[in-house]
Amino acid sequence: MAQETLPDRSPAKGPGEGPGAETGGESAGPARQGRLSGLPGRLRGGGRAGWPRTLLAVASGLIMWLAFPPLDLTPFAPIGVALLALVLRGRSPRTGAWLGFVAGAAFFLPVLEGISAIGPDGWIVLSLVQALYFLPLGAGISLVSRLPGWPVWTAALWVGEELIRGHFPFGGFPWARLAFSQTATPLTPYASVGGAPLVTFLTALIGGLLAYAAVVAHRAYRAREAKAEEKRPAGVWRTLAPAVAALAVIAALAGGGALIPTPTSGRPVTVAVVQGNVPRLGLDYLGQRKAVLNNHVQATHELARRVRAGEVARPELVVWPENASDLDPYSEPDAYNAIDGAVKAVGVPVLVGALTDTPDGEKVENRGIVWDPQTGPGDYYVKRHPVPFGEYLPFRDVLTKLITRFERIPRDFAKGTRSGVMRLGPVTVGDVICFEVAYDREVRDVARGDLLVVQTNNATYGRTSLPPQQIAMSRLRAVEHGRTILVAATSGISAIVAPDGRMIDQSGEFVPDLQVATVQARTSRTLSDRLGAAPERALAALGLAAACAAAWAARAARAARTAARTNEGN
Repeated sequence: MAQETLPDRSPAKGPGEGPGAETGGESAGPARQGRLSGLPGRLRGGGRAGWPRTLLAVASGLIMWLAFPPLDLTPFAPIGVALLALVLRGRSPRTGAWLGFVAGAAFFLPVLEGISAIGPDGWIVLSLVQALYFLPLGAGISLVSRLPGWPVWTAALWVGEELIRGHFPFGGFPWARLAFSQTATPLTPYASVGGAPLVTFLTALIGGLLAYAAVVAHRAYRAREAKAEEKRPAGVWRTLAPAVAALAVIAALAGGGALIPTPTSGRPVTVAVVQGNVPRLGLDYLGQRKAVLNNHVQATHELARRVRAGEVARPELVVWPENASDLDPYSEPDAYNAIDGAVKAVGVPVLVGALTDTPDGEKVENRGIVWDPQTGPGDYYVKRHPVPFGEYLPFRDVLTKLITRFERIPRDFAKGTRSGVMRLGPVTVGDVICFEVAYDREVRDVARGDLLVVQTNNATYGRTSLPPQQIAMSRLRAVEHGRTILVAATSGISAIVAPDGRMIDQSGEFVPDLQVATVQARTSRTLSDRLGAAPERALAALGLAAACAAAWAARAARAARTAARTNEGN
């Protein structure tokens, strides 16, 4: 990045056991009066949820975290979803919301640990804010778990949670979506059909089916024990048939991914990605702006030397990262001349990441500039989704008085207004900058390019979980749109990703690196490109409709019970 929360409830039973499920009702009279006096006991018991379920909710979040880079234990994503579904099954919406938040906190705190590079307070606050989105998710899952076919509705709710989290507020923060844990698994090809939302849906569906199979197996075991006491035939296999069917669906989903084509053919183009490195990691490296630019200039001259010596193929285009020049080349002659000299030396167009002033000097633009060896700087893309609290500061007048660290953002970054599809040498490229790669709309909008480019600066978050997570997103985007992706990072991780998600090349961190490869420029569109946001909206609407239906059914059941008690009293 450029700158970077029942009384009289019977004891909890096993997951999904109907008679012990909560109704969410409140006791009146003496129980209400004694609520405060009984608070210590309720805390010892873990509140409404109970400590066993609360701890299992924590475990579900931690298990999901294991599926994400850099650990990449991908099967743990659906396992974590399954455990959370079991924890929430049969709970009241209020208890479900609390358990969802607990699971969310246990998930986001470790998965976003890289944010701690800018301060532990920022990391904790962001993680807990993200966990708040699991409040409605937990409440919704607890509701739909009462419906037939609940694994489907549960999966749809996961899509809805990610949709909201990825859009609100301040444009959202769609990091750590379930789909981004499945970038090299049997589910990955589904991205070319329905994008990241479909991959999230299928990951959560597999988790829901695992939970369903566990519930069926638990019921079969209890039925067997009961019939054994009565000395009757158990009929275990018939009881287990639904669980077997659920596991068969999981196998079909995993196997179905292998049947989805991920074509890689196209027009060959030789490309180069330059990683010049930075003087040192952390926030303060930005004070050495000239050194960062010089590193990329020198690396490009080294590329030109290798080409002349026949050590590498002559590229047809070169990509520099975001922030390769924090000196405005339009207003600083030294920066202009250094960049122009490097571009002329390599002899092909270079996409240069640079910070420039807006015409009025009030704001900064984060640009990707097409720099031609003959004509100099030409077309450019301005980052359309600057980072809130990193590249621009909402509520600036108030926050700068409360948090002195925000003084590091003296000016806001301007928001770009047009697509990043530009001509770069023999091809068109679709450019996104830094964490824009996490946003479906921004990447989909530039997928018309023959190649996709991610210009990024991860120096602040170097050697944390965030750079490998960003690479994982790029791998999924490559499959989603059927495009080669060039990832250029100031300090790593830079990479060249094939249209099927394979890693063609990858750099280390905090080392200079040059990557040269012949890749495929493609023009065909995937089904995901054609469908756009429709799958996400449809799945989210499905989840919302299921939650509303479950809430209506629960309310109708309560009304019927109340009427029955009233009739008995008469």
